[in-house]
Amino acid sequence: MDDDQEQRELQDRIMRYRMMERDVTDPLALGLLQDIVAELEAALRVSSR
Repeated sequence: MDDDQEQRELQDRIMRYRMMERDVTDPLALGLLQDIVAELEAALRVSSR
């Protein structure tokens, strides 16, 4: 898998989790989704170097 494709996939996953954040009403689930997004964003920053 090339870097561009990996970055696109990470961006897609981030977008999906952010969309889930809008629909969730459970505070624990929201916190977990926010943690997942933060980890994916960190991975995206690392892969873009």
